Amino acid sequence: MEKINKLLSHARNTEVDTVSGRIISEYGKNDWGFDTHLTGIFGLLNPSSIKLSQAIKRIKAESSLEEKDELRDNKLRAVNYVVLGFIHHPDETISSAAKKVDAVFDHYGLNIINESYATESSFIKSLLGDFDSPEIQIAIAAMPGLPQIVDDLKAAQTGFEEAELLFQNEKAKEGSQENATEVKQTVLSLINDKLVTYLNAMVLVDEAKYGSFALTVSQIINDMNLIIKKRKKSSQPVNDAAVN
Repeated sequence: MEKINKLLSHARNTEVDTVSGRIISEYGKNDWGFDTHLTGIFGLLNPSSIKLSQAIKRIKAESSLEEKDELRDNKLRAVNYVVLGFIHHPDETISSAAKKVDAVFDHYGLNIINESYATESSFIKSLLGDFDSPEIQIAIAAMPGLPQIVDDLKAAQTGFEEAELLFQNEKAKEGSQENATEVKQTVLSLINDKLVTYLNAMVLVDEAKYGSFALTVSQIINDMNLIIKKRKKSSQPVNDAAVN
């Protein structure tokens, strides 16, 4: 069989994680206890792959947290802008109600979106608590659309708190481990410099024992390399001369 290619070095963290997971899964289908060198490689690859997956989860959790924070910021802005608009409403009942709600909102101000996550959460929950008072509830109900926007803000705050808890859990699991990019380099080195090099040699020595596993590893890597090449090609800027 042809030599196994190495996984491209510019593979993303998630791509290396995927390849590693698939190779480990394939390795687990057979008993390789007779080969102490191969088991030693996987003795290093397994925990490193787990570390990489954990680090990626933390990154995803952090990204989700940022998205949830932006969502609640937008809902808070919506409450502010709608109330300010209704202050100038020709219907005195509505404009009066808007002024009451605005007085409550103004106690906190839109600048709370620039505070830390914890401080902003504290302010928003306090604001929503003030909004729940009977007098303010009546004022909110007097402004068309505002009750739904306030409900959306409540949901956005709950969503943020859930995302924050997930992020904290993932961060706690990771502890003082290396970040995803650092772990990726370790996993990439184990696959390319250890596993691929070893399998290429052992297939020449005993293809009957190693051929099937080596062929699958080769296919896993080649499939991912194709994806990486397509991604890189699509991200390259178009040459002006080619367009002309």
